[in-house]
Amino acid sequence: MVDLLYILLAYPIIFILPAWIANGAPVLFGGGAPLDLGRKLLGKPIFGRHKTVSGTASGLLGGLVTTALLYIFLSYPLLLGAAVTLGAVVGDLLNSFIKRQAGLKEGTNVILLDQYSFFVVALLFSLPFGGLPNYFGIVVITVLTGVLHKGTNILAHRAKIKSVPW
Repeated sequence: MVDLLYILLAYPIIFILPAWIANGAPVLFGGGAPLDLGRKLLGKPIFGRHKTVSGTASGLLGGLVTTALLYIFLSYPLLLGAAVTLGAVVGDLLNSFIKRQAGLKEGTNVILLDQYSFFVVALLFSLPFGGLPNYFGIVVITVLTGVLHKGTNILAHRAKIKSVPW
């Protein structure tokens, strides 16, 4: 029974935890210089003012520190954690890039894209390193990602850390 709970619930959460941390850290530790340095592509910002050097660095650092701790305590594969972390950061930047090139203002909510771009790219980046949860585990972390994304963003907005609740 314990093995089944680990396979169905615990492992999927452990697997995606570096991506969750990488996605959330910039909210707490971001700000400062924009990552795209104000440059434009086809007359539109590349990422926009809200994607910053410190936010990107904090996402990478947070995910990698989480990976290191998971490695120490649970033998989590280091390369897998690095891939999941990098995928989460790239997915979030890709989301901003798509929205800026589509002409959407910063802070515009695009359902599914905002909640899952980091998650999907993290899963894709992890593929070469194996260790994906089974299908049920993917469903579990997909649902949890949506719930956690919504809940943490509402809390960050109420705490005046974020200007919008999404």
